[in-house]
Amino acid sequence: MHPPVIAVDGPAGSGKSSVCRGAARRLRLRYLDTGAMYRAMTWAMLDAQVNVEDPLAVASASDAVSIRSGCDPAQPSIHVGDVDVSGPIRGDDVTAAVSAVSAVPAVRKRLVALQRAEVSAAQQAGVGIVVEGRDITTVVLPDADLKVFVTADPAVRAARRAKQDLTLGKAGVDVAQTETALRERDAKDSTRATSPLTQAADAVVLDTSNMTLDDVIETVVRMVDELPHE
Repeated sequence: MHPPVIAVDGPAGSGKSSVCRGAARRLRLRYLDTGAMYRAMTWAMLDAQVNVEDPLAVASASDAVSIRSGCDPAQPSIHVGDVDVSGPIRGDDVTAAVSAVSAVPAVRKRLVALQRAEVSAAQQAGVGIVVEGRDITTVVLPDADLKVFVTADPAVRAARRAKQDLTLGKAGVDVAQTETALRERDAKDSTRATSPLTQAADAVVLDTSNMTLDDVIETVVRMVDELPHE
């Protein structure tokens, strides 16, 4: 078959990144974290002291931002210009501002174009790609070979995110506060006017609440293996 394009959506903390990276490694595909791209744009806005609550200011400033994604699932990277922002984009300041920046239509239009370019590059290289985000199955890649919506109970997602934050060295992580923040992020992402988080009608839903990471990766790999050959 042609190099497969796998589109994966889901809310924050659902395990998309770990699942997509694991599946991409198993299938020897490229991997693109579109959420990191929006976080990188947000970092750039904060670094330039742009008011992220002013959509016109964000739209204007975003034109000059150069974002480059590394698509190796074993070691994905994200750069703004020549600056590796893989670490800084996970900070609390970026997390608090990313929904506002992501909701700006000009930002989404620009980044969607970059995302589709990465997919085209993977296909031209004969490799294929796993792309994760919140509007991949519905907006960015509606014709993907496989669409998956990864979700989990909010309490489970909060526990996972809190554990991840502790691993990153963040002190005083509170699971209850993390769950509240995730629910607020869900509400913002699902109700924004441009490219809201929604489940595509033809997406396979994977509720990972009671599944191990290996189980979910194996499920995705099996679904890819079962795709029809041309």
